[in-house]
Amino acid sequence: MKPTDLRGILQYIPKFREKIFVVSIDGAIVSDENFANLLLDFAVLRSLNIRVVLVHGAASQIAAMALQRSIEPSDLDGTEPVDETTLELALTAANRLTHEILEGFTANELRGVSTNAVTARPKGIIDGNDYFFAGKAERIDLAHLEGLLAQGNIPVIPPLGFDREGNTYRLNSDDLAREVAVKLKAAKLIYVTTHDGLIHNGEVIRQIPNGELDQILEKEPSSLQPDQLAKAHNSATACRDGIPRVHLINGSVHEGLLAEVFSNTGIGTLVYANEYRQIRQAKKIDLSSIIALTKNAVEAAELADRSLTEIEANIGEYHLFEIDGNPVGCFSLSILPENTVGELGSVCVSPAHENQGIGSKLVDYAEKLARENGLTKLFVLSTQTFKWFQLKAGFVEGELSELPQARQELATASGRNSKVLFKSLE
Repeated sequence: MKPTDLRGILQYIPKFREKIFVVSIDGAIVSDENFANLLLDFAVLRSLNIRVVLVHGAASQIAAMALQRSIEPSDLDGTEPVDETTLELALTAANRLTHEILEGFTANELRGVSTNAVTARPKGIIDGNDYFFAGKAERIDLAHLEGLLAQGNIPVIPPLGFDREGNTYRLNSDDLAREVAVKLKAAKLIYVTTHDGLIHNGEVIRQIPNGELDQILEKEPSSLQPDQLAKAHNSATACRDGIPRVHLINGSVHEGLLAEVFSNTGIGTLVYANEYRQIRQAKKIDLSSIIALTKNAVEAAELADRSLTEIEANIGEYHLFEIDGNPVGCFSLSILPENTVGELGSVCVSPAHENQGIGSKLVDYAEKLARENGLTKLFVLSTQTFKWFQLKAGFVEGELSELPQARQELATASGRNSKVLFKSLE
C-alpha cells in the first residue's frame, strides 16, 4: 500500500489533527522541479487540519545571483560574516523565493502569509571577527504566528530578521526553523533538503535518538557530511528542547513529505526523543497488525499458521513493539503456571525493521513478563530461526519429551518437526 493511500493516512489523523509541523525547506528545493509536488503535500496536510509553518532558506539562490553578477559573497547561509553586498543578495533572493512560494500556494488554493514575526539582533563580534549583517533571532512573535495558524494560514518565514530600528539581518534558516518550532511547541520539525537523510560514514541514518546523535557530534563529527552538521546540531537540540520528532528528508522525492509523515518506516532520517519506542500488550483492534506482521514468516513456514479466530481468542498473550505508535514487531507468551514454564511464540519483526535489535528486545521483554509471573523456564519451537534463538537469545536445544504432555501432543500433531529450545529464568 502506498503511504499516500487514504487508508494509510487515516490512522494518523487523530494523532496529528490540530498539531503544528514546522517545515524548513532549503532554497535549492524551492527551485527543484519536484517543488510543485511538495506543495500538493502541503495541501494534504492542511486538508487534515494539520497546522503548517514554512521556513525557507536561500543559499542556492544567493550563490547563483553572485555568480551571475561576478560577486564573491561573504556568506551563503548566515553562519559566516555577512557584508552589505551579500545582504543585498540575500534580500533579493529571499524575497523572490517567498513570492514564488506564495504563488505556488495560491495555485493550490492554500492561504499563505509572508510574516515579519522574527525580531533579530546582530551576531556581533565573535573571536575578534565582526559578523556585520549576520544575525540571530531574538524574539519570535508567538501570538502573531498562532493567530495566522488559527485562521487557516501557512506562515512563510524567510531567512531574515528585523530589529526595532528597521535594520535587516541574514539568519540561518536551520537555526531559525528550530527556534520557531520550539517556540510553537511543534509536534514535528521537518528539514527538507537535497540529501536522502543524515549521512553517517557514507550511510543514511534511518532513525536515531537525540542522545546518540549528540555522541556522534561530540566524538566523531567528521563522520557526518560537513554541509549537514548544522542540521544535525539543530535536530539534536530541538529534541532536547521539547520537539518529539525531527525529520530530514530529500525534497526531490515525489510524495516524500507524505511518505515520511504517514509511514512508520519513512524515507529519510528520524531523530527522536526518548518516548519513541514502546512494547505494549495487544488489543483486539491490533488483530490486523499481528496478521500483517506475521504474514511473510507464515508463508515462509518460519512461523506456525494461526487463524484469526485463534489469535483473537488468545489476544491477551500477544505484545507489540511500536515505533512512533505503529506496530513493527510482536511476540506471544503462553503461560503454563502448573509447570512454571512459558512458551514464547510468534516472534516477528517487519522486514523494514530487521537487524535493528528489535527481536532481542522482544525476547528480553518476554523474559521479564515470564519472571513477573513466577515462571522458571521459557521454551520455543522453531523450524528455521533456532540458530538465532541460540546465538542471540541464549536458548539451548532440548528434547520434545521435556515439554508438558499436552504441548508434546500438539507439536507432534502439527507435523512441523520443530526443534525445541529452552532458556532457564532462574
